[in-house]
Amino acid sequence: MTAPLVSLFDPLPLGNITLKNRIVVSPMCQYSALDGYATDWHLVHLGQFAIGQAGAVIQEATAVSPAGRISYGDLGLWEDGQITKLSQICQFIKDQGAAPGIQLAHAGRKASTEKPWLGKRQYRPDEKNGWQTYGPSASPYYQDDVPPEALSHSQIEQIISDFEHATKRAVQAGYDIIEIHAAHGYLIHQFLSPLTNTRQDDYGRSFENRVRFLMEIIQKVKPCLTEKHSLWVRISATDWADGGWDVDQSIKLVNLLKEAGVQLIDVSSGGAVNHQKITTGPGYQMPFSSKIRTETGIKTGTVGLITTAQEAQRAIETATADIILLGREFLRDPHLPLRWAKDLQIEIPYPGQYERAKFS
Repeated sequence: MTAPLVSLFDPLPLGNITLKNRIVVSPMCQYSALDGYATDWHLVHLGQFAIGQAGAVIQEATAVSPAGRISYGDLGLWEDGQITKLSQICQFIKDQGAAPGIQLAHAGRKASTEKPWLGKRQYRPDEKNGWQTYGPSASPYYQDDVPPEALSHSQIEQIISDFEHATKRAVQAGYDIIEIHAAHGYLIHQFLSPLTNTRQDDYGRSFENRVRFLMEIIQKVKPCLTEKHSLWVRISATDWADGGWDVDQSIKLVNLLKEAGVQLIDVSSGGAVNHQKITTGPGYQMPFSSKIRTETGIKTGTVGLITTAQEAQRAIETATADIILLGREFLRDPHLPLRWAKDLQIEIPYPGQYERAKFS
């Protein structure tokens, strides 16, 4: 069998860090934190993927402030005490040869919800487990939700500062990859999309104004990192809705992000509005990653219903993306890279403790 030009299991250099392969664990909320603090659930949940030989393990959306959580069970990094357990998790992941990453986020108007398996309704501010939500504008995601409070300039400045301080804590905890969550209808995406941002000031109306919030976050976050870190941004390439954020705007934004020092764009889509019309299917988001990569020259990751080693390998071979990010497939099989290597007839090291179970 002739080796492909680029393999799913080839290393990927990102500045001064190198991923040992192109298979990455996508951020997946666990709704299992206590007041924003990680528990043994997070250690075991994330650690199993590193044992399974993922190239990088990106921790779930981690809120930069209490009001930035999706639910009361979300992880946070708004105070120093939260660093201790996260440091243990980072070290375990590194000990297995994987790169630990963290996704820093603010949920905006999609905050204050119940855990999904308990209904995921949005709590009112006066209810237990609820709080006032915030957004660029005062329009709710669902008509019956309590409207978010439109952020003032001083509140915007505070959230930018929250991202900066959370990044400093993430560096102290030991993360190699810092990903800023600007997708899926959460706060930064709410500023980007003209469907959710109806402001009439310097943060609304024009493309330049709508991207300002994200760019100011990047300007504060980047100096917190050293040459040993990689800065990523997750975006929704399109809102899947008329008049919304789209691929052309994404390309303009990514050119700005690349110039500002972002190394990789994690390309997803949707989530801004509940009337979106998404056409799904195997690899349905790959064209977004491919177009952004081609038009900007930045490294990209692709996501979305990628379920086989062959699909993932084809995406790497055809320069559709530089990494494959997977969520549900890792939940189904935490040791997915070991199985995919066998499927592709590629030899990769096993953890010594698991050698006796090696695929033949």
